[in-house]
Amino acid sequence: MTSDAYTEAWLAGPQKTQFYTRTYLAPPASSKAVLVFIHGFAEHIGRYTEAHPQLAAAGVNVFTFDERGFGKTALDEEHKSKSSAYGKTSGEDQMDDICWAIEHARSTFPELPVFLCGHSMGGGEVLNFPIRRADAAKVLAGVIACSPIVRQTKPSSKVQRWLGGKVAMVTPYMTIPAPLDFGHLTHDAAYNKMCETDPLAQLKGSLRGISDMLNWGDELLLKTHKNWPKALPVLFLHGTGDQITCHAAATEFYDKIVSDDKNMIYYEDGFHELLHEPAHREKMLADMVAFVEAHLPKSAAPASVAPESKIVEAKL
Repeated sequence: MTSDAYTEAWLAGPQKTQFYTRTYLAPPASSKAVLVFIHGFAEHIGRYTEAHPQLAAAGVNVFTFDERGFGKTALDEEHKSKSSAYGKTSGEDQMDDICWAIEHARSTFPELPVFLCGHSMGGGEVLNFPIRRADAAKVLAGVIACSPIVRQTKPSSKVQRWLGGKVAMVTPYMTIPAPLDFGHLTHDAAYNKMCETDPLAQLKGSLRGISDMLNWGDELLLKTHKNWPKALPVLFLHGTGDQITCHAAATEFYDKIVSDDKNMIYYEDGFHELLHEPAHREKMLADMVAFVEAHLPKSAAPASVAPESKIVEAKL
């Protein structure tokens, strides 16, 4: 039986921001790696209470957090930082936050290789991270991009994006609506309905956060793909039925990067959130574990540190 137990903690990150975090521990006898997981736009790590325990049961510890501007990190009135607000983020902030998360994972599991994984917006972040933080990325054993936002399946108006970018220079954290057809998330109607009423997920974002997310995706195809670290293994996972992030754009980026070790796996007619797709989630989890196992150093050993299962309130 897979346990859904996890350690939750409020930890101080960059800019003294308090982040809501979860750690899913693998059984000590089978612990082989740690995965830093980055969630998507307008969601939070509470959406992964089924998937992450399965990774842990397979020997892959998971450290994850509600990103700056999202989930409890943005909305929990008791614990969040005074400066935190929904959608208040930027691409550079996200890169700094990933650096912090990786270092936390390394200090918690000092003997284990670290993998970086992201979904949707988080998928775009993990593709940008090795390019924009090349030195920090040298510690990674591999990257997994799930339904990454390289380009939207139905792109926003270029005029709207141009105007939004200009206004973002003056009021970067002004929020704007970000509509979503919840029927495009998965083939599971009950799950989609839950997302539609989720109080921790608001369909809005800041001008800077949205502008960076979309513009950095464009830049991946136009120029920054040239800077992908050739020796860094990368796995792309994308559904061919994704109506939110374009699998053809992800394929274009995949084709453009020069890499000694890259792989793309498609899931036929899979919608956007593959880890919640009834027809694909089990295979996707198996594909993720297989990638980790294929890129373990021979000396991978069980973690020597096991956090206690309790809430930790970091002092403001």
